Amino acid sequence: MMNVAIDEPVRYRVTGMDCPSCAAKIEGAARSVEGVRDAKVSIASQEMTLRTNEGATPLAEVERKVSGLGYRLARVDVEDGDDRIPDLSHVTPAYKRALWIVVLLNGGYGLIEIVGGFIAASQSVKADALDFIGDGVISFLGLIAVGWGLAARAKAALLQGIFLGFLGVGVLIATAYRMLVLHQPEAQLMGILALIGLVVNVLAAMALLPHRHGDANMRAVWLFSRNDAIGNVAVVIAALLVAWTQTPWPDLIVAFIIAGIFLQSAFSIIKDARTDLRFAAKP
Repeated sequence: MMNVAIDEPVRYRVTGMDCPSCAAKIEGAARSVEGVRDAKVSIASQEMTLRTNEGATPLAEVERKVSGLGYRLARVDVEDGDDRIPDLSHVTPAYKRALWIVVLLNGGYGLIEIVGGFIAASQSVKADALDFIGDGVISFLGLIAVGWGLAARAKAALLQGIFLGFLGVGVLIATAYRMLVLHQPEAQLMGILALIGLVVNVLAAMALLPHRHGDANMRAVWLFSRNDAIGNVAVVIAALLVAWTQTPWPDLIVAFIIAGIFLQSAFSIIKDARTDLRFAAKP
């Protein structure tokens, strides 16, 4: 392993992230390694930028620690402004087909659930639909931007973050309006839509499972499925509470929670994308 000077950053492509907490965990693991001066993980570009002390060679230990968390690292070398990504062997035609299935399942059911949310007058169903649409957009970006350079990925992620942010703000505004004009949602339809959503998440996970490569991809499938399932279960619980209490408040509370989490991810993507654009602009 070569020595890395203090001003020379080392970049890795990270596989397995789907939320800001994943990025924070990876940063913490990298910074705990002796000789690492700083580590910054971007969920927008799915990259980690590492800076080490002069003469230090902790890269192997960083790779071991991050891989131990269940994520996969691929070193990115930069020459003459071009990104060269050493390991894209997992991006086979079958893998791309699986990603298209995930895009269509998430995006398609997200649109269906948005319509269902209006019919059921349920804000939590609409917020859950955002999660599906967001996953579909993220998967689509990952599908088309596999071989793109940092600047191109950052620009695409910035547009994606702004788009998702507008969706999240729209749901929050609509939910706030519902609090002023209370209207009890259709609990039975809420529960049915959430249960169907849970099935869609399982189908999406099954489409990706045959293409897992090591613990990192398995973890990625698990994280996406787990987070989406939590949202589905939360809507089911809200539907039960609406039916039990005969009030719309459980629906509104769950909608605020899901939309808030969604907005946090959208703003993190925007922040990271802007940082990546500044980094890519440096000579």
